[in-house]
Formats: sequence, C-alpha cells, structure tokens
Amino acid sequence: MKNKVAVIILAAGKGERMKSELPKVLHPVCGRPMLEFVLDTVRDLKIKDSVIVLGHKHQEVSKVLRSGIKTVIQKKVDGTASAVKIALFALGNFKGTILVLYGDIPLLRKETIAKLIKHHSANDLDATLLTANVDKPQGYGRILRDKYNTICGIVEEKDADEVQKEIKEINTGIVCFKKDKLISALKQVKPNNRKKEYYLTDTFGIIYNNKGLLDSVKVCDVDEAMGINSRIELAKANRIMQIRINEELMKEGVSIVDPASTFINFGTKIGQDTTIYPFTVIEKGVKIGKCCSVGPFVHLREDVEIADRSFVGNFLEIARSKIGSGCFAKHFCYLGDSSIGDNVNIGAGVVIANFNGKKKNPTVIKDNAFIGSDSILVAPVKIGKSAKTGAGSVVIKDVSDNTTVVGIPARPIKK
Repeated sequence: MKNKVAVIILAAGKGERMKSELPKVLHPVCGRPMLEFVLDTVRDLKIKDSVIVLGHKHQEVSKVLRSGIKTVIQKKVDGTASAVKIALFALGNFKGTILVLYGDIPLLRKETIAKLIKHHSANDLDATLLTANVDKPQGYGRILRDKYNTICGIVEEKDADEVQKEIKEINTGIVCFKKDKLISALKQVKPNNRKKEYYLTDTFGIIYNNKGLLDSVKVCDVDEAMGINSRIELAKANRIMQIRINEELMKEGVSIVDPASTFINFGTKIGQDTTIYPFTVIEKGVKIGKCCSVGPFVHLREDVEIADRSFVGNFLEIARSKIGSGCFAKHFCYLGDSSIGDNVNIGAGVVIANFNGKKKNPTVIKDNAFIGSDSILVAPVKIGKSAKTGAGSVVIKDVSDNTTVVGIPARPIKK
C-alpha cells in the first residue's frame, strides 16, 4: 500500500449551505477542523503520496495543514473532475492506485478505506466505489446498475429522474481508480449537467462503456460516509464523534457517568480511574491525571492541566491553568491563568480576577495553601506555601508563606 497508492483529497468547495464565512472544511468537529480527521486517516494508512486540492479561501485552509503536505489550487471551482485533473498533474509520474477522499467526510474510519483499497487491488479493478444503502438518499448521487447488477454509472440527484431518485444505493464519493484508466476517462468528461460542472462521477459510465471493470464495497456504518454540507449535518457529526471519543476514554479506564451530557474535545488526555460527571465541557488540549473527579457542571478550557487525585466540580470554570495533585475546588469558582501547587483547597465562590481590561495576568498559589470561601485574588498575585485567606478576602498583594490574610483589602492577621 505504501508505494502503490496515492491519495487526492478534494477540499476546494465553499460550502454554501453552511451559511458561513469560514471555509467548510475548517468547521470544527469536537473542537478540531473536520479536514484534520481526514488527514489523520491518510497518515494512519501510511500513504506517502498525497495531494490536497484547495480553492475557496485556500490561504486560511493552508494554515491548518501539516508541513510537507502537497497542495494545489483549483482557481475555478467547476467540478470534482477538474479538481482531480489538477491533482493528477501534481502527482507527476506516480503509477498505481489513485484514492479519492473528501475534506468534509471526517467520520470515515481507516479500516473502511483499507478494505476498499484491498478489494480494488486484489481484484485488479479499474474503479472501485465505496457505496452505502440508505432509506432516505436525498442529496446523494445514486448508483446505476445494469441487468447483470454491474455498476454502469452514477447520476447526481439534481440530474436524476423520478425513477432514479428511488434508488437506495448511494455514492459516498470515496473511490479507487487505476491511474491510467482515470486519466483516460477524465479526457472524455463533458459539462453535460445543469450546472455545467465536470463531475468525477461521470467517469464511471465512461469506464463501463469502455469495457472497464467496476465494483463496489459497501460501508457497514452509513454514518462514516456522511458528508457535511450544513449546520444540521455538522451537529450530527459532532454527536457521532463525541460518542467515539467518550467510548475510547471509557475503554482506557475513565468513568463517564452520563456520556450523553458530557462533551470532551478531540485530543483530551484523561488518566485511569478518573470520573467525569454530567454536564461537563472539556476543550482541546486538556490533560487530567489519575483518580480525579471532574464535574458536574464544569468547563475546562483549552490547555488546562489537572494532576492526580484532584477534585474539581459543581459550577466551575478553569482557563489556561495548571492544578497540582490532591487539590479541591468544588463550588462556584473561576480559576484563570493560574498555577496551583499540590494539596491546595479552593473554597466556594473563589474568583481569580485575572483580567485588568488590557491583559490577562497570572496567579500563583503554592503547596498546601487554603483559599477561603468568596475570596477574590486580583492578579498578578502570589499566595505562599501553607498561606491562608479568610472568607471574603480581596487579595491584591502577595501573601508570604505560612501567613493568614483577611479583609478588604486583605491584610495579615497580627499575632
């Protein structure tokens, strides 16, 4: 597979039904641009020769691509056949199988693609489609078969007649070609549809009429092949991907009390025997240690780190902070831009006032400190080891080790 397969990823479309200024393939699924999931699939299949076709706002899309990915620009977005032609030129003298993927199909599993490639190669086919049977095929191209049940073409829904629209087998768009057969067929594609676009799907009828060998592999889980063309489909993809993420975490020893009300972004790392309670939102880049308790009603924003055996929960937001081991922050708190040591107790209603209207300022709370209920820590400020703040204190100056401060503004208790 490594040397005989090249992949073309089509990602040039504007995505008009998304009703957005953001390019379609950059819309996030579980906190990550959907295109990145497709790129992961290519990487996991160890396919080295690849080209991604960009078009609408290609400068923005290029920013999320890993270094080394070959890109081409489809200046006139006039159909998938034209896009593939441009990409083939970029592949140069490559010989073998051309795999066509799409940047807006993030749910596709690598095992499904591997199965498609294997079937294509093992049977020496000219083209092999990934198809699916769906009860409501609206929006998809329909698979046409001859009297011998051989694929003889594809018709897009907007060009289909009423009989063809009743066909339940749909084209997912994912396909393997022999390169030479693809090049030959592309030369014969004409803009004979209503929108005057050059469809890659027309190549199947051309290959069939030239006595080529076509076949299909059916995807078992139809959701895998779902293309995202609207906000409704984006929400559905988020739900499906969230189920996958939660299930993988549970397989690794994380307890998620109610997966349906727990929202964890892609790339989150959570240690064994940690429990995540309902109505918790965990954004990308968060790291949580072992034997922790998180939630309910907690929002952990990007790049938060929580060490082993810490408890955070009950209406709490943490942003850009590191929390040590054995800490407690259990009730109605905001902790932002903070570095918190080990065995720190954060009382109910504590707020770190990290923003002064111009910039975010840091707060440091050292080991074994005790922050009393309703304390406000006005950053930048440091709380020393084993220091304490009294309930309702407003701390505007650093607190030394083993010191207790109270009041507004907080002052050390005289001994």
